[in-house]
Amino acid sequence: MSIYYTGFADEAGSTMDAQIKATKELGWKHIEARALYGGNLASISEKDFEDLCGKLADAKVSINCYGSGIANWAKPITEPPDSSYDEMRKAIPRMQKLGIKLVRVMSFAVPKELIPNSMEYYPEVVKRLKVIAKMAEDAGVTCVHENCMNWGGLSHEHTLRILDGVKSPNFKLVFDTGNPVFNDDVRGAPPYRKQRSLEFFRAVKDHVAYIHIKDGRMVDGKGVFTFPGEGDASVKEILGELIRGGYSGGISIEPHMVTVFHDKDQKPKEQLMYENYVEYGRRLMKIVEAIGKQKR
Repeated sequence: MSIYYTGFADEAGSTMDAQIKATKELGWKHIEARALYGGNLASISEKDFEDLCGKLADAKVSINCYGSGIANWAKPITEPPDSSYDEMRKAIPRMQKLGIKLVRVMSFAVPKELIPNSMEYYPEVVKRLKVIAKMAEDAGVTCVHENCMNWGGLSHEHTLRILDGVKSPNFKLVFDTGNPVFNDDVRGAPPYRKQRSLEFFRAVKDHVAYIHIKDGRMVDGKGVFTFPGEGDASVKEILGELIRGGYSGGISIEPHMVTVFHDKDQKPKEQLMYENYVEYGRRLMKIVEAIGKQKR
């Protein structure tokens, strides 16, 4: 396998037609599926799923990863895990039909007031993720855990503890370059400093099977998203280390920019989404191309 490009194409448009169009305009062949037909891969109707399959086949575009809501930031560790298990069960046959080998998962949210005692929830986190990893193993797919607003995203040590506890060949990492810029490093006592993307990446890179590209910076206490390489997420450095280290796999874009994108021409939001996604993808490819030239 060699490096390939993909992205959360729902940031290019709310319709499948727009998502496919943006993907093909970039010259890409893959989409990381998140929002589809007003739902997600696990929740849409059978009719919509068949329509999805048809559109992908006609366009010769595939879904490389299901960007699921399994164990995500909206699923507290203090609540039952049933909805995450159910989503995984429903997604698996559809993933198998479409040949999707990766599913993005998280490790359940930790309510803010419980973060100082997050390690108390470690056994429960591992217990739940083992169930999800076993389902993936039985189905022939791989879970990739994202360092987002979840137990494993609280620090790189939390992420490594998860890997040590789950111990499954079907449970690996997707590293999001941008999330550390906005997330607290909860090691030690509050007030917490923000995480550092390059530090986090270097601590976990041996387990990274997939990467999300997001960038941004904190401005007056608020997160602002930027084009890749223009923020504080060390995008160029991380991609450089990955590629020089022989990485082969997906590079997935997640711009998150349109909500703060300055609209000089008062364009419709859908048009802004599309244009921003395509521009973001082009800029990413230029970064990777430059790294490739340096490598030679």
